Amino acid sequence: MLVVCEMVFVRYVLNQNTIWQTDFVTWSLVAATFVGSPYLLLSRGHVNVDVLPQYLGYRARWWLALASIMMSLAFAVVLAVLTSRLWLEAWEQRWVSDTMWRARLWIPYSSMPIGLGILVLQYIADLYSLLAGREPPFGIKA
Repeated sequence: MLVVCEMVFVRYVLNQNTIWQTDFVTWSLVAATFVGSPYLLLSRGHVNVDVLPQYLGYRARWWLALASIMMSLAFAVVLAVLTSRLWLEAWEQRWVSDTMWRARLWIPYSSMPIGLGILVLQYIADLYSLLAGREPPFGIKA
């Protein structure tokens, strides 16, 4: 938020170019999204459409929860692998931003595989909780 305020001040009050601020704000938003997503899953803060689970019996709800976790886990693993490859390519080829700032791109790109790796771990924890009976499917008690 401070960088955004500084960017607005520099651009509109001082009438100067912003070189690094736009990149920094964009990459910070990406990092907040990817690194914050595991906490969002942990706290169940995401938007949840639970119309179908509400009308299912416990056993069907359990199987639906299992299928949902498995598909989400698979998607997160694939995305983690792909973003890790992107990060590694940026590291090995020493990619820099196209702006005058010339920031090393492996730094902001690292937030994607880190966040997705933690998200995978959270899905594994959710899967364990479901299989061990520690938490009811979709948080809905029988």
